[in-house]
Amino acid sequence: MKARRVLVVWCPDWPAVAAAAEAGAEATRAVAVLAANRVVACTATARAEGIRRGLRKREAQGRCPDLLVAQDDPDRDARLFEPVVVAVDATVPGVEVLRPGMLALSARGAARFFGSEEAAAERLVDAVAAVGVECQIGIADELSTAVFAARRAALVPSGKGAEFLAPMPISELAGEPVLAAPRRVELVDLLHRLGLRRIGDFAALTPAEVASRFGADAIVAHRCARAVPERPPAARLPAADLIVEQRCDPPIERVDMAAFAGRMLAAELHTKLAAAAVACTRLVIHAETEAGEQFSRIWRCAEPLTPDSTADRIRWQLDGWLTHRALDRARATQGSDPVDHEDSGPDAAITLLRLEPVEVVSAGALQLGLWGGVGEDEERARRALIRVQSLLGGDAVRMGVLSGGRGPEERITMVALGDEPVPETDPAQPWPGRLPEPAPALVLTHHPEVRVEAADGTPIWVSDRGMFTADPARLQWGSSSWRLSGWAGPWPVDDRWWAHRFEDGFAARAQVQLDAEDKTRLRALLLIGYNNAWHVEGLYE
Repeated sequence: MKARRVLVVWCPDWPAVAAAAEAGAEATRAVAVLAANRVVACTATARAEGIRRGLRKREAQGRCPDLLVAQDDPDRDARLFEPVVVAVDATVPGVEVLRPGMLALSARGAARFFGSEEAAAERLVDAVAAVGVECQIGIADELSTAVFAARRAALVPSGKGAEFLAPMPISELAGEPVLAAPRRVELVDLLHRLGLRRIGDFAALTPAEVASRFGADAIVAHRCARAVPERPPAARLPAADLIVEQRCDPPIERVDMAAFAGRMLAAELHTKLAAAAVACTRLVIHAETEAGEQFSRIWRCAEPLTPDSTADRIRWQLDGWLTHRALDRARATQGSDPVDHEDSGPDAAITLLRLEPVEVVSAGALQLGLWGGVGEDEERARRALIRVQSLLGGDAVRMGVLSGGRGPEERITMVALGDEPVPETDPAQPWPGRLPEPAPALVLTHHPEVRVEAADGTPIWVSDRGMFTADPARLQWGSSSWRLSGWAGPWPVDDRWWAHRFEDGFAARAQVQLDAEDKTRLRALLLIGYNNAWHVEGLYE
């Protein structure tokens, strides 16, 4: 049997390239993309200035004062990658998107059409360059080997994949998210400590040795290191009844509408997949418009798709299509010619969405946690919340993400359901002056006012020395009153003094413990005092 060949197109530093394109920066500008205040991607110009992944924002800006800093945005990366996908698909059909910045296709047909694999690679580089993007091509027998080859702009001869991979550091097995889950880092660290420093060292182990000593992910990594097929040649064909579709009424014209429809359709798809005891690894997203146009794109994933990851890919794809439709309209308004690609984007609103799993695996490949897994109850609740979002808007349903800060309210970042749970500030920072643990069970953002009294009934405040003017003995909250059996503080709130959050510029926090004899669920309160009055900021139960 003749070996199959895979061609991978890789656009280096794509998150940074997309951020620069969105900001309209010059191609020579140093750009860095941050997540949780650390560099996760940067351009070659930035690397020449000493910028590396993992650097903190302040250190990166210190090394390169002219650095353009942007926040990590997967939606932006996917939206701006669509012109590259269109250009490649117009040159060689059958594109599969691995992630924004990387795509794959069959090399055999391209080589046959253009005369050789080298000629096909040159044509694809020129096609991508025509849309203003640089890329590298890799060709090998297997997808994983082709991904490594693309990162080195290499064409690996047939049957030489293992030889090509052998001298690479073992850390390369965890360097590409297309091929490895985040937990692969732990495996690579273990292999390194065992003395297996090169991929070839790991490949020299027998499959029985790997299977008996490491987990399931190690078996996948071992097959990758040996350059053998990661998946069985006869993939299980999905049943026809796994296809889901939705008529869009009203038609989809905006990205937020696409996001809502995508979430609902993803939930329906995964309900069918769960009933069939399978999980999807390759997904085709189809769209039809009012004008009768039809569009489709294939997404391939290293791990079986979850409802959230499926919804993300639908949103990214529709965002790319709709954005280019808007750009074509803008060009037409200005008298410019639209993009000269048949698949550049729909000319009318989208009226039909269809999801078609083209490759599935046993549901056992999707290992869910014992607690908090994607169960039936959680999916039902999620669909209900998505319905609320569709009626009231994207920000109507939000969830809290642990963030960095000193007060309890500052340590919560609210993000819309379905968006990436990224904190506003890094919770791993030291945050001197932070409220000590434990955190309140409930945080009250409206800060109801209370009265803290001494034993004689006089109100208590904070003295110039930062102490209570008297020992707290009683707390009155509306018509309710409690005796106090203990307290802690007060602690002056002197962070962000320049923000003028309080009228008189002074605030302090204190914790008070309610008397256990009072029949109440409340055990303690977190108080914040400002404008000469005490307010409840949090409840301890």
